Amino acid sequence: MAEFDAASALLDQVNEARNSATPLKIQGGNSKAFLGREVAGEVLDTREHRGIVHYEPTDLVITVRAGTPLAELLATLDAAGQMLPCEPPAFAESATVGGMIATGLSGPRRPWSGSVRDFVLGTRVITGLGQHLRFGGEVMKNVAGYDLSRLMTGSFGCLGVLTEVSLKVLPKPRQCLSIRLDIDCARALANLAEWGQQPLPISAACHDGDSLYLRLEGGEGSVTAAHQRLGGEPLDSVFWRDLNEHRLPFFDEGLPLWRLSLPNNLGPLDLSGKQWIDWAGAQRWLKSANEGIHALAEGLGGHATCFTHGHDTPFQPLAPALLRYHRQLKTQLDPQGLFNPGRMYAEF
Repeated sequence: MAEFDAASALLDQVNEARNSATPLKIQGGNSKAFLGREVAGEVLDTREHRGIVHYEPTDLVITVRAGTPLAELLATLDAAGQMLPCEPPAFAESATVGGMIATGLSGPRRPWSGSVRDFVLGTRVITGLGQHLRFGGEVMKNVAGYDLSRLMTGSFGCLGVLTEVSLKVLPKPRQCLSIRLDIDCARALANLAEWGQQPLPISAACHDGDSLYLRLEGGEGSVTAAHQRLGGEPLDSVFWRDLNEHRLPFFDEGLPLWRLSLPNNLGPLDLSGKQWIDWAGAQRWLKSANEGIHALAEGLGGHATCFTHGHDTPFQPLAPALLRYHRQLKTQLDPQGLFNPGRMYAEF
């Protein structure tokens, strides 16, 4: 694929916006436009700024421009027998690396391997002051003080224009086996809590209300031994991609889709709507028209995000102290409020 460094053009557009006080709507492939509030502003498209900047597989680090298609990054890693363990969903072929970082979404392996944020080593960012700055680097130990690189993960473009990111990668597992066990939700969650204290090679676990689905990854011997112990019917591994990309029938139902991030020891929950348990209980997908989901999640010790476009408060409302920190960060990095105004919260 063609590579092109368009950082100068992006910086020029930001400086023009600064001079004219024009809000900017930052986007790449627009594959996750359904997340967050509607943004009004001049489009700043990152897709021309693309390509692999540096990749040496033996270093387990790759540096890539933000407009690079996510599929291109994953294909490059796959060709070298490596992967991003956090399994970021794409939701469309147009998805870019910048969108992966901006939304910070992770897939089924997240509780066992870490989130997108955990694999960010360094970034280059254009700030609202018209500066193109580098944070972090391409080595594992690079943090002195506040880690601004990882702060960009999940910021939905509200703090700056991401131009480049360095990511830690890992070798792909030698063996992978997915299985289904026909056990109810209560027993599945109890078993998962028990198995979590044991050296089992589980890398994904979800329950659809009827069956428990597990993915086992590691050496051939450990995967085979775990399968013999747990039993279960072998399952096509495409199941996890379909879950991650919301291609399963559960996600087709017309009601709004909510993601509840909760303590994984809560057990079965009597929620208003159809639910799918993921991340061994730490993530609950819920199809519901109930408007009290944020309060419900907070009462359970977690938070909720609406994954259906058009909700005026898609993210969990912030406590006063957190709201103050968010305002301070926004003021430091984007004092004119140019970048994706109102995308996360109406307050900024």
